[in-house]
Amino acid sequence: GSQGQFPITQNVTVVEGTSANMTCRVDYNDNTSLQWSNPAQQTLFFGDKKALRDHRIELVLASSQELTIRINDVSLSDEGQYTCSLFTMPVKTTKAFLTVLGVPARPEITGITKPATEDDIITLTCTTTGSKPAARIQWLRNDKEVQGTTRVNSTGKSFTVKSTLQFKVDRWDDGVAYTCSVEHESLVDPYLTTEVLEVHYVPHLEIQHSLIIPQEGQYLKLECVSIGNPVPDLVLWSKDGGELPDIERMIVEGSELTITALNKTDNGTYRCEASNHLGTGSAEYILFVYGR
Repeated sequence: GSQGQFPITQNVTVVEGTSANMTCRVDYNDNTSLQWSNPAQQTLFFGDKKALRDHRIELVLASSQELTIRINDVSLSDEGQYTCSLFTMPVKTTKAFLTVLGVPARPEITGITKPATEDDIITLTCTTTGSKPAARIQWLRNDKEVQGTTRVNSTGKSFTVKSTLQFKVDRWDDGVAYTCSVEHESLVDPYLTTEVLEVHYVPHLEIQHSLIIPQEGQYLKLECVSIGNPVPDLVLWSKDGGELPDIERMIVEGSELTITALNKTDNGTYRCEASNHLGTGSAEYILFVYGR
């Protein structure tokens, strides 16, 4: 009969807060009882009789060949080695390990200064608590992976994972999305959280011109293209360090300067300037008018 055989169990892995089914089977049995006990060696069920007063633990099936119990609302402290005993002489036992996965909390990013100023050093920290085993953190800069520095601390039975990213900001960081991604075996898809950087910087200017070879009699349009955050206020035009000499032919509209009916007296260096609270940017264009 049942003399030579041991009960059959399986290790179980569940996510905290869900339920775990622990099954113990024997192939033949002559009315010998099966028993489940917990890692502290307390009896949970002896056959169909409940031994431990814990409302989370219930009977699923008790027969001569199987004892299956369910632990509901599993917590990290339920993890450990459970024992199924077959009460032959001598008693035969088989162990099953219950692994409980701790779910990471949704990540939070700290350290964003709004707005940051060009050349500031910024340290972004992404934190997720409660994972078991420790979650993995990955940083993305506009969807491209960047390397952070990760620290793992155990808090009780679970882990707090922090990853920091330190960098010097420049104007190209303005509007960039930094995403922290948390991966864990308890999650189907990673948890994501994103912060968009705002960077203030001095205006950068360039002059675009409408003619490659300006000739006498033609008209020339110069446009002062500026980027800056905050957006710079009005554009100022000058020629050779002074005011524009001929306001009849030199027309300023917003960021554009148009010179009609070019002649040799228009030769010189044209400069545009624009400012915000961080400073002033400028650009220059050297005009040489060719004869026809």
